[in-house]
Amino acid sequence: MNIFFLSLSFVSLLFMTSLSEGQEKKWKGEGTTPNLENIVIGRCYEYTRIVNPSVGEKNCSELWEAFKNAFINKDPCSILPTDYELFINLSLHTIPPNKSLFWENNQLLVNSFSGRTRRYTALGDTLIGFFADLLNWCGQAGSPGLDYDSCPTTEECENNAVESFWRMASITYAQHSSGVIHVLLNGSAEGGAYPVKGFFADYEIPNLQKDKISKIVIWVVDDIDGPDRDSCGTHTVKILENRLKTLGYEVTCTDNYKPVMFLLCLDHPDHSNCAFSSSVFSVDGSQLSDGPLTDTGTIWSVAISLLTTYISSEKAPYALGVFISVHKLHFA
Repeated sequence: MNIFFLSLSFVSLLFMTSLSEGQEKKWKGEGTTPNLENIVIGRCYEYTRIVNPSVGEKNCSELWEAFKNAFINKDPCSILPTDYELFINLSLHTIPPNKSLFWENNQLLVNSFSGRTRRYTALGDTLIGFFADLLNWCGQAGSPGLDYDSCPTTEECENNAVESFWRMASITYAQHSSGVIHVLLNGSAEGGAYPVKGFFADYEIPNLQKDKISKIVIWVVDDIDGPDRDSCGTHTVKILENRLKTLGYEVTCTDNYKPVMFLLCLDHPDHSNCAFSSSVFSVDGSQLSDGPLTDTGTIWSVAISLLTTYISSEKAPYALGVFISVHKLHFA
């Protein structure tokens, strides 16, 4: 009897060990974002009803089906950008001229600076990008379900569901951008502000429509705490400038573009890099001494100064955005 129970226990142990091994993650990446369907359908309605109603009516359930069918029932390492063509075509809408904002290594800053289409329209501000921003997903071969346990990383396989989606989205975004093109780069990024192998270099620049573009404006902005690794005319930014000029584009470049720096300083008002020049004047016209933005009066004076200086220029949206941000900051 004891031998029987010992044998039974041994078999049970082997079964549990086998089951545990079978439940180990197949891939190194995070699994599909929980409640993915509800999230993306909700985002679709939010975008078309609140963020950018000008895109017109979209069938959000149809968009979800087109999105999902691009990768379910397929090997998660065999998803191609073209698999998302139906979703892209159903989601497509006009990007206003002079509003496109490309970027590398500063996504959250770009999200703040663009103002969700109020100032600019970055890829994440289009319906295509808004739909999937910061989410993760993948399917399984021979299964209609989503893999919530793990998904392949780009290091494991390039043709995964997420990577291929953003490649197709980047190509489409570049093809539909026009007028003055803006590029916001991180001058503090390791390896340089312009990755010579990246989405902007590999998928967006090659798909810009030269006949629709008047100029490309580059802004290289360091993190508030630095370091200053890259700047206009040097290192990787010079490589980018030369590449664009060789392609026949008119290119300008500015280091630490002030409207973006001001936005960064809202979160770091006491930092030494947020000490504004004495050329900024207070409301009554008197000159402000150099120093960090540490008191409410100074902050308001700088905000009003920016607003009055640029209100009649093309920079009016930036100045107004800063003014509104300061208002929210101090009356929250």
